Amino acid sequence: MTARTYMNPILPGFHPDPSIVRVGEDYYMVNSTFQYFPAIVISHSRDLVNWEYIGHAITKSEDIPLSDLPDSYGIWAPDISYHAGTFTIMATLRLHGAGRHNILMTSDKPEGPYSKPIIINEEGLDPSLFIDDDGSRYMVYGGGGAKLLKLNKEMTAAVGEPVFLWPGTGKASPEGPHILKKDGYYYIILAEGGTEYGHCVTVARSVNLTGPYESCPYNPVHTQSDPTAPIQRAGHGKLVQTQHGEWWIVHLAGRPVNGNYSVLGRETCLEPVQWMENGWFLVNEGKGPSNVQTAPALEEHPFPFAGFDDFNEDRMPLHWQFARNPDPSGWSLSDRPGHLRLWTSASDIDSIEATNVLVRREQHHVYEASLKMEFHPEVNGEQAGLVCYYDTRCFVKLCTMYDEGLKIKLIERRASTTQVLKEMDLTDGQNLYLKVGVQRETRSFYYSRDGRTWELLGTIPDATFLSDEGTMEKKAFTGTMVGFYTSSGGSGRRITADVDWFRYEFQQ
Repeated sequence: MTARTYMNPILPGFHPDPSIVRVGEDYYMVNSTFQYFPAIVISHSRDLVNWEYIGHAITKSEDIPLSDLPDSYGIWAPDISYHAGTFTIMATLRLHGAGRHNILMTSDKPEGPYSKPIIINEEGLDPSLFIDDDGSRYMVYGGGGAKLLKLNKEMTAAVGEPVFLWPGTGKASPEGPHILKKDGYYYIILAEGGTEYGHCVTVARSVNLTGPYESCPYNPVHTQSDPTAPIQRAGHGKLVQTQHGEWWIVHLAGRPVNGNYSVLGRETCLEPVQWMENGWFLVNEGKGPSNVQTAPALEEHPFPFAGFDDFNEDRMPLHWQFARNPDPSGWSLSDRPGHLRLWTSASDIDSIEATNVLVRREQHHVYEASLKMEFHPEVNGEQAGLVCYYDTRCFVKLCTMYDEGLKIKLIERRASTTQVLKEMDLTDGQNLYLKVGVQRETRSFYYSRDGRTWELLGTIPDATFLSDEGTMEKKAFTGTMVGFYTSSGGSGRRITADVDWFRYEFQQ
């Protein structure tokens, strides 16, 4: 019988900073969500390859202030763990300036609901939980290396002062630490090299929790050293052991197009781990990230891809997120049954004050997204439509807008510079269909009156500015999303756009 194989990434699209835990035969993973709400996406798998969303760790706007944070701030590098019936999620809430809170929340169910986040400390980043054999609880966190902070038994506060454990191997930005205890050794697994090209996983170990730690002679144990390979930026990983004794690591990586532009953001990959007789381990035998790999010895358990939304349910599908905290009175699934109703936000989507940008992750380099929308603007500036959204600095929107008459416009915002690429007069905005077709770096935008005959409005030959690298800013850590938005454009009115359905179709 031929062994099953899988392709990396296992979670394509904007899924950075993965952390994983196994409970029995089930695997749970969390990923960073930055400024997006709900915060901290939680996924479930039975085979380590196929994953489905099951919830978010923070679902109440009052529990997380995202509305005024800059792009790529918010939730950084969450960690999930399980002990004695309790799931614990830790994360950094990155605030203005150098501000940060390392937060902790718990639940007796992996999908939640989770407790209101409590603040453990306000320095460092990327916290994770380690519980020693005697039951002592610790938060290990980064910032110049790995640090250790003891927690009380209830995990509600720190006990004593932090202990510095290991500075890493000398590469930039040593962060994202996890501690694993195995065969009498404490292993620190660290992310180094920054999250760009040259990212890596490094390891050190000690027979004592507080050190001293010796660096692994094979460091980095995982990285991408081939600049021409399709998978780059490999690092920031966490190990997991299957119920059958195999060891694996999940880690982030990026798949650039047209040079070094990771338009899908940082994605989650899976690699086998080999433990050696000397007690050290390698990832994928030191070969770097694999495009195709032999699957874990687990029964395959695929989940259907959620490619069509008709908004007939009473809750928002889990793959949709708002850019920052939404206005709770600005959207509804029940006001017009069978539709997602969005009221216009006062601000346009180039502002962090926009409340009605609703998007899902782009997960493929070749795909089409389309929607059916009803919208009746009558005052200059009022607009709604489809958007390919990286952040407030980089997006493309195909929208119906009132501008001295009803128009359809294709508007590009590239590294904070906005221009109208194409516009055309409309006679009526009712029941307009909008579509984007993506072929790697090329994006073509269409509209239709009946959803069957499409007319091309414009093509952007190189839309790689929709990426971390394309923002031309240092702090850019997310990935391109696709969805829809509304804005009053300063008209002062609140009117509605009703989305009947949204379809996402992809090619492998």
